[in-house]
Amino acid sequence: MLNALWNPIVAGEISLPHRLAMAPLTRSRSTPNGVPTELNAEYYAQRASHALIITEGTQPNADGQGYTLTPGIYTEEHIAGWRKVTDAVHKAHGRIIIQLMHVGRIAHPDNTPHHGQPVAPSAVQPKGDMFTASGLQEMPVPRELTTEEVAATVDDFRRAAAAAIAAGADGVEIHGANGYLLHQFFATNTNQRTDRYGGSVDNRIRFAVEVATAVAEEIGAGRTGIRISPGNPFNDIAESDTHDLYPALVRALAPLNLAYLHVLHGGDDEPLHALRKQWPTTLVLNRAGTDIATRAQDVQDGIADVITVGTMALANPDLVERVRTGAPLNTPDPETFYGGGEAGYTDYPTHTA
Repeated sequence: MLNALWNPIVAGEISLPHRLAMAPLTRSRSTPNGVPTELNAEYYAQRASHALIITEGTQPNADGQGYTLTPGIYTEEHIAGWRKVTDAVHKAHGRIIIQLMHVGRIAHPDNTPHHGQPVAPSAVQPKGDMFTASGLQEMPVPRELTTEEVAATVDDFRRAAAAAIAAGADGVEIHGANGYLLHQFFATNTNQRTDRYGGSVDNRIRFAVEVATAVAEEIGAGRTGIRISPGNPFNDIAESDTHDLYPALVRALAPLNLAYLHVLHGGDDEPLHALRKQWPTTLVLNRAGTDIATRAQDVQDGIADVITVGTMALANPDLVERVRTGAPLNTPDPETFYGGGEAGYTDYPTHTA
């Protein structure tokens, strides 16, 4: 069944040599103003043998930052920094897309460049604390975006996508999962709006569809992907109508003919199979917490076209070769996942026979 991983595939306009891709992983190692560095370029270039690299979440505007030392893609400095990364990956014969992630309410003013109040669909405070330079702090009540500000945020995604292409990326992925801004519009506990972005399913998916449409218009649908995580409670999300909302979302997105849909599996195969039947192009699947053989079976069975791996890719820069040859895998070190320097970032060893 592992043989299924090694067949090439084309996702939109992006040709992939095989089907084992790298999932987005926050690493918090950019500069304080969100500019990628030479160290980031080295990290991604080390992993260029993956079919596709999906970068860490990258904020499309200043409000979109929630965590410390995460990268942005909305200034000329950001574009220049990302150009170092994309050039290094392309020199290593890889393909890389930048994930556009607006965190919405999952933020703290101390972590944003303007130190402003976080924004969200509604003024509903998230449970939990946020790591800041001065330690853990309670996340505050966010400010509800006005109808006009929602439209302006759509334009920010559009501009960020153009900036990603200017930085040399092969495309972008829109982050609509894991309790961040798009996901907050989907969920009834975080979206209590009464305008055209709240209430009905069609209204709650509207922002995501507008963002995807704007990005596809700006850089081409064949270079645009979107990630979703149906039923995922991460970041204090409570979805009351998953089985209605996600089919409606996929129906609305399907005519755009995007390069791919990236699904973070939530443990229930029934909705996954339903989405597979609905989605017209490449389906990328992240079945977290399972081994490569299990994930490869999804490709063999036609449930997924491409699979993504997270911590396995983090800890094994040569993961593709290790999987091909059956070599043992390095063990990830959670203590070095976020922040710091080379340790736990660019110093994981490659396998030597």
